[in-house]
Amino acid sequence: MKQLALDISMASSPTLSRFFVGPNAAVIDHLRHWVGDGRLQQARTPVPTYLWGESGSGKTHLLKAVREALREQGAMVGWMDANTLFPPPFDERWAAVLMDDVDIYTPLQQARAFNWFVNATSPATGSPRWVLGAGQLPVADLKLREDLRTRLGWGHVYQLQLLDESARRAVLRQEADARGVFLSDEVMDYMLRRFSRDLGSLMQLLDMLDGFALRNKRAITIPLLKTMLETE
Repeated sequence: MKQLALDISMASSPTLSRFFVGPNAAVIDHLRHWVGDGRLQQARTPVPTYLWGESGSGKTHLLKAVREALREQGAMVGWMDANTLFPPPFDERWAAVLMDDVDIYTPLQQARAFNWFVNATSPATGSPRWVLGAGQLPVADLKLREDLRTRLGWGHVYQLQLLDESARRAVLRQEADARGVFLSDEVMDYMLRRFSRDLGSLMQLLDMLDGFALRNKRAITIPLLKTMLETE
């Protein structure tokens, strides 16, 4: 059976607490430290942060988790990813600037990202804002305009490590439990053998399977998974 080509997305709103830490404890500690305990970090001088790692390592999840955490604190944030074709001008009301997919930005996106970076770190009014960027490549290998590339490497740089199979199994179990569904070892084995082992794709497959099981009022089994693939 051929592998499914699935977009990377999460079934529910990403949070830092739902990110399976594994070998990435230093990254999570850093993000939690900056986001804080539910209060805006007005007194903290923000240092730019850049995350990099292979597809499926969790970069987008973490950026979205930070965005949601800041929004819950009442903060406005700037967001840009590869799908933001016409990024807005920098907004002085933003508490942070989050930029995903920087390694594949168009020239227009690169120009706007540089503008955001400069305005965030040297604002016309108020204190500096945090810049959190992410891409698949280390800073030295980014094919970006030089002024943007070097600025992305100014501060903290972390590489996100992919999870091994036991950790991926733990994440699948955790996500299934969060949905209140039972995911047997047999179904998990089938998912890991037959489909993309990319964690983001596995999460979306689980979301599809959960929805299909609910609509059909059936437990999640291998026959149900096969039926879904034949009908969806």
